[in-house]
Amino acid sequence: MSIVRFIALATITAVAGCSTVSVTDPSGKDTGAADKDISLQPLKVPDLSSLPQTAERPLQGKYIPVSFSALPGWSEDPMDNVWKAFINNCKGLMRPISGGMNMPARANPRAWQPVCAAAQQSGLSESSSADSIRQFIESNLQPWRLADSAGKPAKNTVTGYYEPLVHASRSAGGNYQWPLYEVPSDLLTIDLGSLYPELAGKRVRGKLEGNKVVPYDTRKQIAESESRQPPAIVWVDDPVEAFFLQIQGSGRAQLPNGSMLRLAYADHNGHPYKSIAQWLADQGQMNLGQASMQNIKQWARNNPSRVQEMLNANPAMVFFKEEAVTDEDLGPKGAYGIPLAQKRAIAADPQFTPLGTPVYLATTWPAENKPLRRLVFAQDTGAAIKGAARADFFWGFGPEAGALAGRMKQAGEMWLLWPKGAGAPSAR
Repeated sequence: MSIVRFIALATITAVAGCSTVSVTDPSGKDTGAADKDISLQPLKVPDLSSLPQTAERPLQGKYIPVSFSALPGWSEDPMDNVWKAFINNCKGLMRPISGGMNMPARANPRAWQPVCAAAQQSGLSESSSADSIRQFIESNLQPWRLADSAGKPAKNTVTGYYEPLVHASRSAGGNYQWPLYEVPSDLLTIDLGSLYPELAGKRVRGKLEGNKVVPYDTRKQIAESESRQPPAIVWVDDPVEAFFLQIQGSGRAQLPNGSMLRLAYADHNGHPYKSIAQWLADQGQMNLGQASMQNIKQWARNNPSRVQEMLNANPAMVFFKEEAVTDEDLGPKGAYGIPLAQKRAIAADPQFTPLGTPVYLATTWPAENKPLRRLVFAQDTGAAIKGAARADFFWGFGPEAGALAGRMKQAGEMWLLWPKGAGAPSAR
């Protein structure tokens, strides 16, 4: 089971003595258009003149123009789910964005306006043939081979993540004993970039004690003090399932009546992730190589009195917000504010691949040499996802997706697909 998603969230620990730094909304997220589910809205492409001319964000990568014939397996991609993802991506590119320099680098919307306008007028749909969609892409986009800062074609690690399922209840009782909390009312998110531009996008979490900001409560402190526990959205029937949903950062909960809701990442307590697998190994309970999700669940069943002790070994905790599941084929929103399309979205390093960029990814299936080559969209980020061609591949929802994500640690390459005539990829 990958810990990438939680590492991506728990980037910085809370610190004391930051009273001169502005304190933002407790969610720590852009509360503008990116917070809305724009996948439910029609694509609106503004006139080029109405898109703001904002400052360029420098990228660290080098980009080498190539032909589509240079993309391995390009003609074999079945293009399933691509058009829906492409239109949703355009919705993200064309929306007004707040947040300024404190947001990750995003693809330049002015470069994309003609392409999104052409997509809107193309007459293509989700039911269009793969060849028609491929022809549109080839007519409007130019592939650029991603290279590192030295200009060498980049190869890097591709991991995987997914959206898990838990069984839960709105109230505690019976097997439903493990809470997943909403954001605490006293959790502060401190934006360091407002004071130090070189720390743009960096935030710390804490709480007020008198006139000082101190680290927020650890998982153990929250578990041991009823007065420090925020309201629970749901109570889950399995502690390890609840824990691994936090590692992934979001998931779906099925209630006893069969209805489904999404638990979307809202914030975290600011403490760094620590591995419960390492704790089990240190305690002599199992070898580190044996610490799969299945074996950890079995250990929890065999040692019910020590489950909370095991969980407390990780001081970090994620808080959630409830969302409706409006499209079974789409996952939670990534850092770009767009619902992730299964097997068509990745987390990437925005210093090399700005958010909102279509990417052709060439890698292999988990623990195999079988090629996995497909068009995806850079719509998420993560603190562990750093460097040219580093990617985290979104496998989708459920146990099968989880099994694939947990085994994935492959080598991969990237080509950014950018509007023809717009020059090399750029960010704003």
